[in-house]
Amino acid sequence: MAQKKKSQKNAVTIERIIGENGAFDIIRAVLKEDEDKLWDVRRAISPSLMKFGTLKINEDVVVPRSKVPELVARIEEIGKAHDTFVANFGHAGDGNIHVNFLCDREDADSIARARECVRETFELSVALGGTISGEHGIGYVKAPYMDYAIDKTAMEIMKGIKKVFDPNGILNPGKMFI
Repeated sequence: MAQKKKSQKNAVTIERIIGENGAFDIIRAVLKEDEDKLWDVRRAISPSLMKFGTLKINEDVVVPRSKVPELVARIEEIGKAHDTFVANFGHAGDGNIHVNFLCDREDADSIARARECVRETFELSVALGGTISGEHGIGYVKAPYMDYAIDKTAMEIMKGIKKVFDPNGILNPGKMFI
C-alpha cells in the first residue's frame, strides 16, 4: 500500500510539472478502459502523421532522460533548418524517442533533406550521451551510422565475432558488415 501511495504522489508531481510547462492535456489511466483508450491514441499517432507527407522516415534514438527536452528541441531545429516536418513521440521515461521526418516521396530533394535530418539526429543523440537505436535495432538502414556510436576497435571486434559464428555470411545476409 505504501508503494501505491508513493506512485500516486509521484504521478501528481509529474502532472503538476508538465502542467506548469505547457501540457495541452493530462490524462491519467485509472481504469483498464482508460488505459485502452490511451493505447488507441498511441497507435493512431503514426498513421495520422501521413497528412504531413507521403513518406515517413522514422527512427528511434535514446538519450539520458535528463537530455530528452534538449533532444526534442534540437530535433525540431534540425527539421526547420531542412524545411522538413518532424514529429517526436516515445518513451520519455527511458529516453527512447521515436523521431519521424515527413517528406514527399515523389520529390528527391525532399527525401534528401529528410535523410540529412536523420543523419544529424543520430549525431545529436550520440553527442548528448545516447545512441542511435533504442528498441528497433541497427539493420541495414542504420549500419552506415554505426561509427557515430561505436568506435573502430569495437566495430572490428564485432566483425570478428560475426565471422566466427557466421563464416559463410549466411546469417542475416546483407544487414551488417557488408
